[in-house]
Amino acid sequence: MIEFTDIYKNYGDKQALKGISFNVEAGEILGFLGPNGAGKSTALNILTGYLSASAGTAKVDGIDILENPIEAKKLIGFLPELPPLYLDMTVKEYLYFVYELKKCRLPKKQHINEICEVVKINHVLNRVIKNLSKGYRQRVGIAQSLIGNPKVLVFDEPTVGLDPKQIIEIRNLIKFLGKEHTIILSSHILPEVQQVCSRIVVINEGQIVANERTEDLIKAVEGPMKQIAKIVGPETEVLKALRELPGVKYCEILGKQDTDSVSYLIESEERIDIRKALFHSLASKGYPLIGLEGMELSLEDIFVRLVTKKQEAEKKKKTIAEQRRAN
Repeated sequence: MIEFTDIYKNYGDKQALKGISFNVEAGEILGFLGPNGAGKSTALNILTGYLSASAGTAKVDGIDILENPIEAKKLIGFLPELPPLYLDMTVKEYLYFVYELKKCRLPKKQHINEICEVVKINHVLNRVIKNLSKGYRQRVGIAQSLIGNPKVLVFDEPTVGLDPKQIIEIRNLIKFLGKEHTIILSSHILPEVQQVCSRIVVINEGQIVANERTEDLIKAVEGPMKQIAKIVGPETEVLKALRELPGVKYCEILGKQDTDSVSYLIESEERIDIRKALFHSLASKGYPLIGLEGMELSLEDIFVRLVTKKQEAEKKKKTIAEQRRAN
């Protein structure tokens, strides 16, 4: 459905994108991740026709966005990080305006009513947009992206600034929309991507550093395991016992969490499971283990590990090439 092939983008002497390529299959929800300045927004703007590429091709359902932008854009619904809303319009006025702007040919009233029902904004149709909460403004932004029933939806940071309840609602809405549309979801929130997306593309410094199924990406960057243990016992002795465990790489006291237990951060060596040894060691010393919780990798951890692995691979490749030349 979406084909990004050897896309380059130059801003003067600066190369924002360095030949990135990836595909998105029909019906897939793809997570598109990258730190600030990685080239993520540039790539999305090229895909949606807001920017031209310096080289390469971007196609939507076989239509080149650069050669035939009008036809390609008919297939795309786009929600930027800041929704393009006219705050002095009512929701109904705004959606009717977007309908005309997109030259939609579907039955107007029925089509917009169906969209409003899906995104649950029927009851605010006659309210002025500037008087809506951030969550409802986001829903109106999603509604405008659905006008014309595009095959592809591109959402750039759709949950930024929302409260926890609104975030859950928007995530569920995106999952629902994924049943009928191909979706690219740009986000910096790893749990959001893990819960919603079937595949993740990670970009850094204008290059793709990972393109994996969601569950495979987490496995690909597995490293030291971090766990938080709640233990009852004298802090100094417990800390000493933890540090003496085989496979423990690092340990520190986090502090008391309740009246008699203390929390400890334990980091083990890569792919080493210390839980059984931890239990037996504490039991033998009479220190009750009353809680053990694994820490999920943060998005920052994933970026660091992916970039480090790529740099190590490039360094190894360079060393091998130098050795071959020397021989």
